[in-house]
Amino acid sequence: MWTRKLGSSGPEVCAIGLGCMGISQSYGTPLTKAEGIELIRAAVDRGVTFFDTAEVYGPFANEEVVGEALAPVRDRVVIATKFGFDIDFATRENRGVCSRPERIRQAVDGSLARLRIDVIDLLYQHRVDPDVPIEDVAGTVKDLIAEGKVKHFGMSEPGVATLRRAHAVQPVATLQNEYSLWTRGVETNGILAACDELGIGLVPYSPLGKGFLTGAMNKDTPLGEDDFRNQLPRFSPDAMEKNQALVDLLRRVGEAKGATPAQIALAWLLAQRPYIVPIPGTTKLQRLEENIGAAEVELSAADLREIEAAAAGIPIEGERYAPAQLAMVGRDAAAAIR
Repeated sequence: MWTRKLGSSGPEVCAIGLGCMGISQSYGTPLTKAEGIELIRAAVDRGVTFFDTAEVYGPFANEEVVGEALAPVRDRVVIATKFGFDIDFATRENRGVCSRPERIRQAVDGSLARLRIDVIDLLYQHRVDPDVPIEDVAGTVKDLIAEGKVKHFGMSEPGVATLRRAHAVQPVATLQNEYSLWTRGVETNGILAACDELGIGLVPYSPLGKGFLTGAMNKDTPLGEDDFRNQLPRFSPDAMEKNQALVDLLRRVGEAKGATPAQIALAWLLAQRPYIVPIPGTTKLQRLEENIGAAEVELSAADLREIEAAAAGIPIEGERYAPAQLAMVGRDAAAAIR
């Protein structure tokens, strides 16, 4: 697979990585540990070198699967994980955001053990903790880098002001934000401009709109009771019916290219910046191979203009998150008290 460098200081990885969350949670019945390991190793065999997880996925279970799956090929892959929540180790209850320095250190030690590694290649703050000065967070990660426990610092869904303050303490190598043809906030909220200016890589999560942009879903698609998309306004039947026009656009472009809607959606992202590396997730080998194939799809300048013009006439219906989840993205941490 083609490779890309995540910004000016981040690692070099495959052009399309694998988001591993769905192996363990969120999209209905999770894979067994054996099935998850088999899928991840199949990804490695097909050229994937970039794998994304987090301690909160499970919690803990996803890191264990990723760690066991990648142990035999540790020297060939880049592993990203995240801290940022207060998780009870006995009950596994998630008690909300927490980026206190002592909690960060606790999370990192746990992740290192579960992932069976000596150093975390890319460590993200999963969500900004508004009660902890970001200088304290970045300073703690800076110390962890000096200690050899972490290689690169990343953030997920910060506000631009917080990003800049963090970057001044410890350079942020990579941001992980939601970005796709139906979630384009990074283009207008200053995040993409900051990446350009500061040399920061961008890793879009949910690059296929949590499955909607694959064309495999419509307003009549049943979702299991344990599928978190039931909670998302954008996945109401009415919203999906109205947003179907975007999938129709992807399908139309794809038919001319011999590509699927998912492949066009991923190819569009790759065309936006050379430092963008999407991490679509899946539990199916067929979808994994389809996603990887998007790296071979070439969109011309005319193709991109066609997509942009058509997408501009398709208003997206529904928020991407429920209110409580939406409140956790794009926010800023407390000002440092010095």
